[in-house]
Amino acid sequence: MIAFRIKVAGRVQGVFFRASTKEKADELGIRGWVRNESDGSVLIEAEGETSKLNEFKQWCTIGPSAAVVESIAVEEIPVSKHAYFEIAY
Repeated sequence: MIAFRIKVAGRVQGVFFRASTKEKADELGIRGWVRNESDGSVLIEAEGETSKLNEFKQWCTIGPSAAVVESIAVEEIPVSKHAYFEIAY
C-alpha cells in the first residue's frame, strides 16, 4: 500500500469535484479524503494499491466533466491507514 497527496488546480471548485472524487475513490477501493483549499484548488490524500492509485491519479488529471484541470502536483506521503474515503470540510 502507498499514499499520495494530490493538489489539483484549475476550475475544480463548484463543479462537484469533491463528490466525484469520492465516487471514484470508492469505486477503486481508495481510502483518504478530499477538501477544497482557500486558493481555489482541491487537496486529496489517497492511499491504496499501487495500480488503483495510478488509475486514480490519472482520473484526477481530468476530473468530472464540468472541471477544467490545469495542473496536478503529486507527492508520496506516509500511509495513514484511513478506514474509508471522505469529503473533508
